[in-house]
Amino acid sequence: MSSRAHRSARHGRRSRRGVRTPVIAAAVATVAALGAAWAGTQALQSPGTTTASSGASAEVRSEGELAPGTVFVPPADPSFAPAAPSASAPAPASPAAARSSAGTSPSPAAPKQAAAPAAPAKPAASAPKTTAKAAFTPGYDSAADGRQALDAALRAAAADGKQVLLDFGANWCGNCKAADKVFGQSPTNALLNDSYHLVKIDIGGQSSANFSLLRTYSSGGGSYKMPVLIVLDPSGTVRTDTHQTGNPALTADGLGSFLRQWS
Repeated sequence: MSSRAHRSARHGRRSRRGVRTPVIAAAVATVAALGAAWAGTQALQSPGTTTASSGASAEVRSEGELAPGTVFVPPADPSFAPAAPSASAPAPASPAAARSSAGTSPSPAAPKQAAAPAAPAKPAASAPKTTAKAAFTPGYDSAADGRQALDAALRAAAADGKQVLLDFGANWCGNCKAADKVFGQSPTNALLNDSYHLVKIDIGGQSSANFSLLRTYSSGGGSYKMPVLIVLDPSGTVRTDTHQTGNPALTADGLGSFLRQWS
């Protein structure tokens, strides 16, 4: 009996050692896995580690944090040269017309005849002056060709000596709506009609052509507070730019003073 009892005790100890060995191995593996995970977390939190996704999210945050009434205009592409504003000079003759005029032989001169006595000229009736202008239209036409409208305004300014007022804005911009309300009021509208050719250009629809036009007269890119009001003289030279100077108060007094200052 005693020998069987000893054998049973030894067998029990061997069984317990066999159970403890897998448990210890599993614990060691768990500790190793936790250590690897901790090392990976430290590497991700290291200040010198950046990823493409983190850079993209930072860019989205920077553009999403624009103040109300502003628009982000990307910088100009250095490979793109914006067209200069067209002047009122006559268009050059086409090559076909040039060849035609060069190849035409002069016709023989007709024999001169005695000129009849000229009748006394009647004084020409002076044309009635009209001061009526189209009613001010608030808002921005996203389908309008900004360059074409600006060229037409510069031609008109060269003829009558008025200034050109560029108004860059967006239909969703509260500040632009406030300025439009003042521009439509009689005293301010009279100042506008008497001294300016107004060109309203939409930059709220992310038009690359209109962005390029804005950068032509207001250098750089980035965040623009709307409306951006730029006054050009009849030759197309910038006289003032509210992106650089800040907008006047969008009231009858503020915009009225601005229009009188640059008229």
